[in-house]
Amino acid sequence: MVKGNEIKTGTTTVGLIAKDAVVLAADMKATLGNLSYETEAKKIYKITDRIALTNAGSVGDSLAIIRFLRAHAKLYETERNTYITPKALATLLSNVLNANRFFPYVAQFIIGGVVDKPTLFEVTPYGDLIERNKFAISGSGTQLALAILDSEYRSNMSENEAVELAVKAIDASRKRDIYTGGKSIKVTVISAKGVKEISEKEVEKYLKKIEKKK
Repeated sequence: MVKGNEIKTGTTTVGLIAKDAVVLAADMKATLGNLSYETEAKKIYKITDRIALTNAGSVGDSLAIIRFLRAHAKLYETERNTYITPKALATLLSNVLNANRFFPYVAQFIIGGVVDKPTLFEVTPYGDLIERNKFAISGSGTQLALAILDSEYRSNMSENEAVELAVKAIDASRKRDIYTGGKSIKVTVISAKGVKEISEKEVEKYLKKIEKKK
């Protein structure tokens, strides 16, 4: 159960499906009660060479789940000599969270990956599993990010276009949601080539480009 003095990521995280990739983005702020506790919090995690996820909620609960998923994904891929799919991993996570629904992990996840094709899933603290064919959002800044994604997302976006839109959505939340913020914006791209983190320097270039368009 979450207590007032537990470290949380109030947060805004998003996932977008691009033409040949999945883009995940998140802010970097963590809170301890009403205190801004961390400005460089990690909220995007690589699970396998083809899958990554974002977390929102309790940091402790999230990290416990992430360790569990990494271990089981590694075991699956070693035994079968093939990639575990994002759907299989999301289903495993859904089952674990649902089994604990009476004493739930206080964490919400967006899982994205590319095995056969780009796929994106949202998993709630109670184990609800939702496949998204455009984008997914979690955290306290959801409404602000949704306004951007609803109006500007389109199918078959290039990787660069999807990264720019993800950065724009998180930036909009950072400006208005008190639980979203931090030093910068983290962005990860998952494709058939693997999991790639966009540097903060590149993110700043996207932010400047967005400002020029206003």
